[in-house]
Amino acid sequence: MSPPLAKPTTTSIFFPSKPPPPLYTFLLLTALCLLGFFYALHHPQNPKATLQHTSTLFLSYASNSTISSYLHSLTLHPHLAGTEPSLDTVNYVVSHFKSLKLETHKKEYQVLLSYPVKSSLSAHFSNGSVVNFNMNEFVDSSESEKVVAPYHAYSPSGTVHAKVAFVNYGREVDYNTLAVLGVNVSGCVVLVRKGQGLSRGGVVKIAESKGALAVLLYAEEGRVTGGVERGTVMRGVGDPLTPGWAGVEGGERLGLEDSEVHGRFPKIPSMPLSFGNADVILGSLGGRTVPPEWRDSGGRSRVLRVGPGPAKVNFTYQGEKKLVTVHNVFAVIKGLEEPDRYVILGNHRDAWTYGAVDPNSGTAALLDIARRYARLMQKGWNPRRTIILGSWDAEEFGMVGSTEWFKALGFFASATPQLDNLIIEATKKVKDPEAEGATVYEKWAARNQVNMIQRLSGVDSDFAPFLQHAGIPSIDIYYGRDFPVYHTAFDSYGWVQKYADPQFHRHVAVAGIWGLLALHLADKSILPFDYLSYVEQLQRHTGVLGKLLDRNVSLHPLITSIQELASAAKEVEYEVKQLREHERRGDFIDLKLRALNDRLMLAERGFLDVEGLQGRRQWFKHLIYGPPSNYESKLDFFPGIADALSQSTSKSQQDRQAAIQHEIWRVGRAIERAAGALKGNLT
Repeated sequence: MSPPLAKPTTTSIFFPSKPPPPLYTFLLLTALCLLGFFYALHHPQNPKATLQHTSTLFLSYASNSTISSYLHSLTLHPHLAGTEPSLDTVNYVVSHFKSLKLETHKKEYQVLLSYPVKSSLSAHFSNGSVVNFNMNEFVDSSESEKVVAPYHAYSPSGTVHAKVAFVNYGREVDYNTLAVLGVNVSGCVVLVRKGQGLSRGGVVKIAESKGALAVLLYAEEGRVTGGVERGTVMRGVGDPLTPGWAGVEGGERLGLEDSEVHGRFPKIPSMPLSFGNADVILGSLGGRTVPPEWRDSGGRSRVLRVGPGPAKVNFTYQGEKKLVTVHNVFAVIKGLEEPDRYVILGNHRDAWTYGAVDPNSGTAALLDIARRYARLMQKGWNPRRTIILGSWDAEEFGMVGSTEWFKALGFFASATPQLDNLIIEATKKVKDPEAEGATVYEKWAARNQVNMIQRLSGVDSDFAPFLQHAGIPSIDIYYGRDFPVYHTAFDSYGWVQKYADPQFHRHVAVAGIWGLLALHLADKSILPFDYLSYVEQLQRHTGVLGKLLDRNVSLHPLITSIQELASAAKEVEYEVKQLREHERRGDFIDLKLRALNDRLMLAERGFLDVEGLQGRRQWFKHLIYGPPSNYESKLDFFPGIADALSQSTSKSQQDRQAAIQHEIWRVGRAIERAAGALKGNLT
């Protein structure tokens, strides 16, 4: 999930995301199925005016210097999850929440994380010379000792002495290109440049299948900084020893050799490499020249070749997997009228190194939102629904903390479609950090004429377990996109202060948008969900899908189910208008509001399928948004259909069509379930 400059996340009540951005955060609204009724404590005569006043006060409490001070404190030293220094950030967040007199909780889990013991790499050239590479980012060993050595979490240990082959991004299409050139990478160490949407784990998995012995992965963003990008290569999300249940002390755990656990780890070792070290190896390769479409690699003027060899590398990596304790921290602001309904704002806290951009720009925003909410409470405000501010641990290892709990600079947003209008409304109220006199919305809209709001199909950050497993509407927002110090030792407070956001204006903007989203979700008497937006998005998805299908495959199940959802959404729209009129007259409609809000929250869960996605991916239950198994898929929605399209190429035409048609029926039934939930049907 590379990152931006300021990032939050939210769903119905939740927000987050990656590629890592400079400011991470997210918000989420969890709908609980509870028995019985709850009677409102009070009924404001003009809830709209009250919310407007609260929102104005919230924005007026913004403070650049305060967010800056939070970020500085959070990044005084590296704080890798499961290590002793990480406890300082845990205690800092706990102390902050308690100082604001917020109800504060800490939840601990025992999970399997991975750490490096030692690594080395040397190149042996045909003229007999040898280069021993410095695998760290600092010449000064005292600086290197402060941060964890660059590594890939969950890589197996191994030693390899072999020729090197350059495989571009390491995609199937790249290996196919090499095959046309007569290049076989079996028995080689492959050198890969990161990019094109392929995860580290995906790179290693494909290399395994081609017979490679090891992988060296470098990021061209490190060309300027000399940084080395750390990251995980484990497949899937959450603690590998406790799939489907929380890793609590004394609880059930699978063994390391269990097939389900073992299948999540790569079989060949891999290591990250600096751009400079990768360039030395690239310059030593012989063989065929790289194809024209590969020649933008690093903007080099010299001719590059793919190998293998003649240079060889000695590659050694030794790591260890350990059961460690990670800590999630929560602050709770109880709702007055619906305390059993929750809006969750969450952001991960752990980092590979100092983590100023990824993730603690978002953590600083989260702490500032807590401060502003506390000031509102001093003025007499309390939310209608309960607000939870969550600080997750161990996200960098695969969304471990959030999963265990639940089981070009610019503004970017991704969300489930019923939240689109809410995002637009919030961005219209926050000043743009760069354009004088403009709002975030105005600049955002000018830059993105089409598809302003993206969807949450990737496994990019902590929204994954909430949306893709539990069916909770979610939002992920951030400033910026790629940044050159991502997951390196140079992701520091100094870098943010000097380059990313010197005046902390972007941090303030993200905190403002994030906090407003939560206020609207927590305080509006009727949840601001627009399922007609969902209908329009599903219709567009169906149109794109239709262009990829054989004529013998029918879209009828999708078309009719979307029509049913449209009918339900229109009925809800009319019901909302009626209830708002009753509100204006002062009628007692609390139970009707409660029933409507439950339907609005539960509709997203209709898109879940108990069997989940096929091919050992049952954990992913959402049939509209989830990760396709093939990273080259032409669909970033309908993941089950996407898998059927990509996996059926080896089947007969009849079997291929049947597999695709079955997945279309599954999605159609899911949309019907969502429509039924929205209508309040019992079956």
